[in-house]
Amino acid sequence: MRFGRHVGREEPEINFIPLIDVLLVILIFLMVTTTYSRFSELQINLPTADAAKAPERPDQIDIGVDAKGTYSVNKNVLGQANRDTLVQEIKRAGGGMKEPVIVINADAQASHQSVVRVMEAAQAAGYGRITFTIQNTKSP
Repeated sequence: MRFGRHVGREEPEINFIPLIDVLLVILIFLMVTTTYSRFSELQINLPTADAAKAPERPDQIDIGVDAKGTYSVNKNVLGQANRDTLVQEIKRAGGGMKEPVIVINADAQASHQSVVRVMEAAQAAGYGRITFTIQNTKSP
């Protein structure tokens, strides 16, 4: 026996549009904030230049670094020098120069740390103008 009115029962609906909107926002957020590791995929070839030889500047200090980590400042060989020795030698070579340019001549097989040590020593000596030399691709 049914005493109440016959009420039609509605089927529940699931609205997928808000769900899709939320998922798209999460997907966009993840795409924007994700960092991609590219370092393992890169094949690095160091650049060479075809420019003519730069003129010698009277206010420059030449620092050489060979593959073994031996340093030379203005053709004065220092051997396996530490940062403090390099700072003293750069200051001595700078002498009365106002703002000399530090020219780093590093061997292709020299360690990265050796070149960074020269840059740190130049900064500690108070010189901020640093440049590097490269090998010319044209044969003489």
